[in-house]
Amino acid sequence: MPEARGEVTMLLAQLRAGEQDAAAQLIPLVYDELRRIADAQMRRERAGHTLQPTAVVHEAYMRLVGGSEVEWQNRAHFMGFAARTMRQVLLDYARQRHAGKRGGEGAQKIEIDAERLVSDDRLEEVLALDEVLDRLAAMDPQQARIVELRFFAGLNVEETAEVMGISDTSVKREWRSAKAWMDQQLSTNKSR
Repeated sequence: MPEARGEVTMLLAQLRAGEQDAAAQLIPLVYDELRRIADAQMRRERAGHTLQPTAVVHEAYMRLVGGSEVEWQNRAHFMGFAARTMRQVLLDYARQRHAGKRGGEGAQKIEIDAERLVSDDRLEEVLALDEVLDRLAAMDPQQARIVELRFFAGLNVEETAEVMGISDTSVKREWRSAKAWMDQQLSTNKSR
């Protein structure tokens, strides 16, 4: 595994240098991990969901390597961005479904269950979560990033710590704090 991680870092440097052939070499090295992240997200979905994990992986990968201006530092940096990009893919999907089903922007926000994502009956909740996560990011970017990695990417504490470059204990502490703040914010949104 360390060899593959080093190779991923090398290929990311090549991508950063404009060598687009590196993208084709990179996908076999990261695909399984990207697919695992997408599978974790989609397991939270209802059966028969129209968005498939493979589609999430492919869309996220194309956004990540297709003309990206990001200067990839290493594999962990790439996987962190992959989690964020998958979140954006799912949110874009939710917004499209929401606009068509609920009449657009003015829908009421309701509480979210942290075990589910973009199912048809909970689109407003996903959008509310995104709004609260954006507010958290403005206050505490590290906590927001941890929520993104744990909730949207489905990473465990150890994987999140690796991506963030912090201790497992810090991840656990920040995760508890972020969840408590977000639960309070989502409850406030629901009562409006």
